[in-house]
Amino acid sequence: MNPLHRRDFLLASAVALAGPSSGRGGEPPARFATRGVVLIPFDLTLAEWPERAAAAGLNTIGLHAARRLDVLVKFVRSDDGQRFLAACRRLGLNVEYELHAMGDLLSREYLHKDQTLFRMNKDGQRDPEFNCCPSHPGALEIIAESALEFSRLLRPTTHRYFYWPDDGREWCHCDKCRGLSASEQALLVENHLLRALRQHHDPEAAVCHIAYGPTLAPPQQVKPEPGIFLEFAPITRSYDRPFAEQTAATLVDRLEVFDANLAVFPRDTAQVLEYWLDNSRFSGWRRPAKKLPWNNAVFRADVATYAQRGIRHVTSFACYIDAEYVKLHGEPWAAINEYGRGLAKIPGAGRFASRELPGLTPSRRRMAS
Repeated sequence: MNPLHRRDFLLASAVALAGPSSGRGGEPPARFATRGVVLIPFDLTLAEWPERAAAAGLNTIGLHAARRLDVLVKFVRSDDGQRFLAACRRLGLNVEYELHAMGDLLSREYLHKDQTLFRMNKDGQRDPEFNCCPSHPGALEIIAESALEFSRLLRPTTHRYFYWPDDGREWCHCDKCRGLSASEQALLVENHLLRALRQHHDPEAAVCHIAYGPTLAPPQQVKPEPGIFLEFAPITRSYDRPFAEQTAATLVDRLEVFDANLAVFPRDTAQVLEYWLDNSRFSGWRRPAKKLPWNNAVFRADVATYAQRGIRHVTSFACYIDAEYVKLHGEPWAAINEYGRGLAKIPGAGRFASRELPGLTPSRRRMAS
């Protein structure tokens, strides 16, 4: 680490560990309730990621699995994973698990038992490659049982569970499903998961509905049950100018799509999952990683846009910012610090009207603030 960066990092660490600063009258500053990054286990080869996050004023690290859960499960069970979790506890960081999980929740091995568990493609054939048939009660039960098993190990400190559909993949076209959109089919699964988690595992559970790719359009025929929260992930936007300026009809995840979802899902629990720090995206998901094209002006403008909509939960992928990245491009602390500082105060807000994470206990509320 550059000595000047290390000095700033250590100073910020001391401030973070000392606790949040007070505003007028002893009130905490008006900052976002969730201030997070989402990483893959391999990113944690970068030493002191939890310390960096805490020093920047962040309060949440999400661990991500893009295709299968086995690498993440192995990491959490490992000595390195346990040290990471212990560091997060020591620093007051929440830990969540954001997962494309359908292939693990509904094993493809069930194809040999019952093909109707799986989605039907447009040609009328059962296709076990992606997602499921959400109109099949047996498929929902297997998915719920698997989610309960994984949740005993991958238990978020916030009570928020992220079991996403397969990444950008189609849903079912059987007679019962073809009249439902991808969002509505996903929501059938999410509602069922919510009921199962609350009944058998975590009474305070909340389950994510991700608006991303095929599930961008808001559901109309299926309603989210209380405890389902929205996560908006605008992966197709560009980062050379503020999101509010990107209005082309060819852009699939425009702000108006987000607004349409906010008309269906609770605004106070809705979360934005952004890509400001996602060097895997900027590198085309290929290694060696490129240098992160951090744009603080665009980030600040985007934060203001989200804040105007009442959003109080913000996180960003930060993948490929790992030990190899530091060797290639140097210390990323400046970008991480600017990201954390940008979430430390809600633009245009006075005293912070707390919109807590769903299901937080009093101790976790203190941690989140």
